Order: sequence, then C-alpha cells, then structure tokens
Amino acid sequence: MDTPLLPLRHFLLGLAVVAVWGTNFVVIHVGLEHLPPLLFAALRFFFAALPGVFLLPRPRVPWLHLAAYGVLIGAGQFGLLFVAMRSEISPGLASLVIQSQVFFTIGLSMWLSGERVRPYQGVALLLGLAGLGVILSHTDGSTTPLGLGLVVLAAMCWAGGNIVARASGAINMLPYVIWASLFSAPPLFVLSFLVEGWPAIRGGLAAADAVTWAAVLWQTVGNTLFGYAAWGWLLSRHPAALVTPLALLVPLFGMGASALLLGESLPFWKIGAALLVMSGLVIGMLYPRWKARGA
Repeated sequence: MDTPLLPLRHFLLGLAVVAVWGTNFVVIHVGLEHLPPLLFAALRFFFAALPGVFLLPRPRVPWLHLAAYGVLIGAGQFGLLFVAMRSEISPGLASLVIQSQVFFTIGLSMWLSGERVRPYQGVALLLGLAGLGVILSHTDGSTTPLGLGLVVLAAMCWAGGNIVARASGAINMLPYVIWASLFSAPPLFVLSFLVEGWPAIRGGLAAADAVTWAAVLWQTVGNTLFGYAAWGWLLSRHPAALVTPLALLVPLFGMGASALLLGESLPFWKIGAALLVMSGLVIGMLYPRWKARGA
C-alpha cells in the first residue's frame, strides 16, 4: 500500500503554521523590548479571550479542564517563557528548549497510565538531555542557567496542558484555547502587578509603540486564531501521523529567524545541541510509526 501524502496546498498550510509558531520567538523578543514579560503574556491572553468568547460557543468540557489548561498554558508556559526571554535566554535557543515538552508529555502519560519506559523512548530522552546539557555547558550572556531552567519549567507546564487537553476528549482546539484564556489572563495580570509593579506596567504601556502592539496582536491573531484554527483543520482531515511531524520544524524556523533577523550566532555547539534535541524528538515521535509501517 502506498504511503499517503498531504496534498500540496495542505502541506503548505501546515508549513505556514509551523513558520508562524517558529518565528514567533522573534516577535516575542520584539514585544519584550518595551513591555514587562508578565504583562505582555497577560495582554496576549486577554485579547485571545475577548472578543472570542462572544463569537464561539463554549466547548462542551468541564470548567475545571478549561481552568487547568488556562493556568498551565498561560501563567505556566507563556508566563515563564516570557520571563526567561526578557534577558535570560536567546529566542533561537528558547524555540529549541521549549520542545522538550514532548519528553515531558510522554513521561506524564506513562506515569498516569503506569506504562514502562520503552527502549526507544529511553534513547530519545537521553539524546534530548544530552542536547540540553550542551546548552547548559555553554551558557553566556545571552543564555543563563536560570533562563534554561525557566524554559524547561515552561515546557513542563505545556506538557501538563497537553495532558489536560487530552483528558477533555476530541475537541476543536480553537474555542478551547479561547475560552481557557479566560483563566490565563487574570492570574498573569495579578502576577504582573505583584511582581513587576505598577510603575513598570505604566512605563511599559507608555513606551509601547506601534511595533510593540503589533507584536501583541500577532500573539493573538497569528499564534492563536490562525495557528490553532489551521492546525485543527488539518488534523480533522488527515491522520495525526501525517500532520504532527511538521511541528518538528518549529525550532528550525525559530533558530533560523533569530539568526537572520536578530543576528543570533549559530556556533557549532548550538548546531550540535539542536541536532541532539531534534534527533530525540524524531525518535520519540516517529519511531513507533516507522516500526508499525515495517510490520
């Protein structure tokens, strides 16, 4: 039997989604030049929730699921990621390290189901850890151990959000994310006020120019509305095995855009770390499919 392929137009749509998600790390860097990180994250989810909740019906899932997902993804993943990217890690490396969520998602799933670690999963994890080890051993002014740790914690929160979304059943992720944003924005606004303080908030809003607000808008329209809607549309029409491997390109777009637009250097150790992490991701995501196809 011939292996099915994505139609060219659908492949290009998926490529556009991962390009948006990858280059978004440069957009985050731009927004953080004026806005405090927690305030920036709060504004992203505020505009994702409103006016979306008035346009799309609430998904038929428990409120607790929406609240848990909103807190984990909002305050957890993006709150920590934005804080790290303010001055503790470069955009290119952040786009790579955050993909460790794949390993955490697999680990949480196995812990909850009681399944034992399989050999290929152990190999994938070791490769990913080796890549993170290379990054940790080369920390400098642009990337610090604190920044690396914050992004790893953000990846753990992302994995937790994945588990919550999976427990919600087969759902349309666009309204799910929009309604969950109702629980993301408030804690981020509170944390911004408590941690960053009103003077920083007021100063950030006053200094924000058109480019800054365009970065906020892109977080909402590009990543949430377009990204999740297009990705969900593809998953509704094709097997997940054809669509999800495209997400492996996110770090490549992230590191490439950071190098081209921000002048982030790409020494051999960064390329080596990327190859190790990406190899772990490829094995973890694709090996079961290769084995099944061979059988």
